[in-house]
Amino acid sequence: MSRIALTFAELHSAGRKGFIPFVSAGDPDLETSLEIVHALAELGSDIIELGVPFSDPMADGPTIQASSMRALANGVRLDDVIGLSRRFREKSDVPIVLFSYLNPLHRYGLERLARDAAAAGIDGVLVTDAVDEEAAEIGSLLRANGLDLISLIAPTTSDERLAKIAANASGFLYAVSRAGVTGARAETSSSAEELVRRARKFTDLPVAVGFGISTREQIEEVWEYADAAVVGSAIVAEIERSIPSGNVPERVRSFVGGLLPEVANAGTEN
Repeated sequence: MSRIALTFAELHSAGRKGFIPFVSAGDPDLETSLEIVHALAELGSDIIELGVPFSDPMADGPTIQASSMRALANGVRLDDVIGLSRRFREKSDVPIVLFSYLNPLHRYGLERLARDAAAAGIDGVLVTDAVDEEAAEIGSLLRANGLDLISLIAPTTSDERLAKIAANASGFLYAVSRAGVTGARAETSSSAEELVRRARKFTDLPVAVGFGISTREQIEEVWEYADAAVVGSAIVAEIERSIPSGNVPERVRSFVGGLLPEVANAGTEN
């Protein structure tokens, strides 16, 4: 059983739901980023998504685009993200998922990526723009090295495509709460719950909901119908606000600690 599968099995056994934060690796720099990831693990994150800096992150809104640009300006590349993950794994067993696009993965080399990511203790890769045959090829390479291919589904995804995506996926499905790019929203979309219900017709994999989840109330709402909630832009925005003060990890720790529902901190939610 993979580390991701084990995490969801333990959550299910305890009657709990998952919290999955996202940060861009190397934002604002690699050393601070490593401190942030450790802080997120210590706060009880069930899985951590590490964004791979990319110059054309088409699925991301302005907040995450800006974080990607800050990391790229510091010279952070995919091999640095893998190195950061390796250092994190020396002290933590929290699963790590790379959130990326095809371009940087192809540039690095897919076979090399699968081998190096596995050696670094990375658990899965989410490729936002991989579809059909390409997704099947990547999924096969990853699984041969013990990694999961995490796939995106959206409210606009047809049942036919849901079935194909679910067949290639492992670990969990990432359900986009609404059409559009990442970014905090005042309200979650009602289409997310319907999407999770449709996805469950085609797979037994856990389903996490992300894109636009930014408050404690929204996390609790997602937990009513999904297996985990993903929070990205709200955390990345706090990182950006904290950079001038120079105490980014502590600010992120305080922000995320306040974001988590009390039941998550106690580990006793239904």
